[in-house]
Amino acid sequence: MSDTILITGAAGQLGQRVIHHLLETYEVPAANVIAATRDPAKLAGLAARGVATRKVDFDDAATLAAAFEGVDRLLIISTDALAVPGQRLKQHTAAVEAAVRAGVRHVAYTSMPSPDKSLVTFAPDHLGTENAVKASGLPYTILRNAWYMDNYLHGMPHNLQAGSWYTASGDGKVANISREDCALAIAAALASGTSDSATYTLTGSESLTADQIAAVTADAVGKPLVAVKVTDEQLGKGLRGAGLPDFVADMLVSADANIRAGNFDLVTGDFTTLTGKHQEKLRDFFVAHKAALTA
Repeated sequence: MSDTILITGAAGQLGQRVIHHLLETYEVPAANVIAATRDPAKLAGLAARGVATRKVDFDDAATLAAAFEGVDRLLIISTDALAVPGQRLKQHTAAVEAAVRAGVRHVAYTSMPSPDKSLVTFAPDHLGTENAVKASGLPYTILRNAWYMDNYLHGMPHNLQAGSWYTASGDGKVANISREDCALAIAAALASGTSDSATYTLTGSESLTADQIAAVTADAVGKPLVAVKVTDEQLGKGLRGAGLPDFVADMLVSADANIRAGNFDLVTGDFTTLTGKHQEKLRDFFVAHKAALTA
């Protein structure tokens, strides 16, 4: 494949791993990969390997078309601009419009499962961006990443210390997937060279309740953990009491509500379709991150 591939958010955790798999797993030549971020100085390691680097600032829409010049396949990794409602959708829409002006031949976007019926606070950003991508007329690949296993690494160490995990997810199920597996699948899609439009939902291979996740966690790290069911209001109050900003607390509460409603209870074979591999199991993920979970 001789396509030039540009990855936005290349300094972020997902972007770094996508580029790793493009270069190492799918053996895309470094000369065909462009790593883009707001501060290219953060990409010095990739530049040393022969990967081109560019400045891409989604808040400076007038510069985006030039930044995407000469790009065949563009990956728009959703930004982290969650504090201001509507800002992320504005950023993404500007990027899609710039891709059209720059003559990009295929656009890929990292979304979330079922954004049209999700209760998660940022779901409208993803739905709006998906619609903008489809309306652009460009061939596209939409990659709907399920809730990351990696997200548990933030709060679970504290939960394990206390032996209690407060959750408003009720008896709902979620099919978590690791960020690493998402990066592998996204890289596979980018390296495929396809000109077809497709939407993939990347999930884990098992959908689990909070009680089951707590049991898996306890077994993996050798410490007791019980899921304590609380209301949305109780969870929000606890998160704010722990010092989390309102928009983060609201997002986490909405994610639990989405699980409780059954909207994350979805297992697909799309990861295997793209990669030919099987997803990492939650227990294996927790075993691999035992040190972080028990720190």
